Amino acid sequence: MSKIEIHNLTVDYTEKNKSFTALKNVSFSVEAGEFVSVIGSSGCGKSTLLSILEGINAPTEGEILIDGKPIIGTGTDRGVVFQHYSLFPWMTARKNVAFGVKQVKKDLSKTERLQIADTFLDKVGLSDFKNKYPSQLSGGMQQRVAIARALAMDTDILLMDEPFGAIDAKNRTVLQELLLELWEGDGTQEKKTVVFVTHDIDEAILLSDRIVMMSAGPGHVYREIPVPFDRPRN
Repeated sequence: MSKIEIHNLTVDYTEKNKSFTALKNVSFSVEAGEFVSVIGSSGCGKSTLLSILEGINAPTEGEILIDGKPIIGTGTDRGVVFQHYSLFPWMTARKNVAFGVKQVKKDLSKTERLQIADTFLDKVGLSDFKNKYPSQLSGGMQQRVAIARALAMDTDILLMDEPFGAIDAKNRTVLQELLLELWEGDGTQEKKTVVFVTHDIDEAILLSDRIVMMSAGPGHVYREIPVPFDRPRN
């Protein structure tokens, strides 16, 4: 049984009394510990697919199973990084990350949650900004906080919607390397299962075990390509 199974997924929308199909008969699976990138042009339904995996939206037809069970709403088994940073404006960077940790590790004390937040803010290069509010951070820095929060939650599944798109080239490379480091782990625990939406082919090749290519009109899986290169990659 695969970690994630997508069966004949179809998503229809109605907007201004007009109906259109965002996804049509999408089917593929993701194995436990696999890093899969979904690429395609704008309008092919990449973000819609991720919203179904997140549990934010429901399919019109078909289903998605996680560990053999249908998705019913959002869940703490999935860490999410949205395309546009989504932080609580009334919380500091540190508290935003600690809040994410609290959702999945309720047995930890406040001090322990804050210590984890500090560790991951340091990993994304924001130790000196941990007490700043989102309004005091640049867009790229806000996204790095959102990435730190998702990684700190330590969930089995990571869903990432173009998470590095708003980040400068230098920090993008640093965060790609960090993501791979955390995904691969130290060999003592299972790898996380990652579904990574991107439009950057180089990024997909660098990060992925397999690439799912999608085409528009309506969105469907055009081709699946295993990445044949050994790790680490340059």
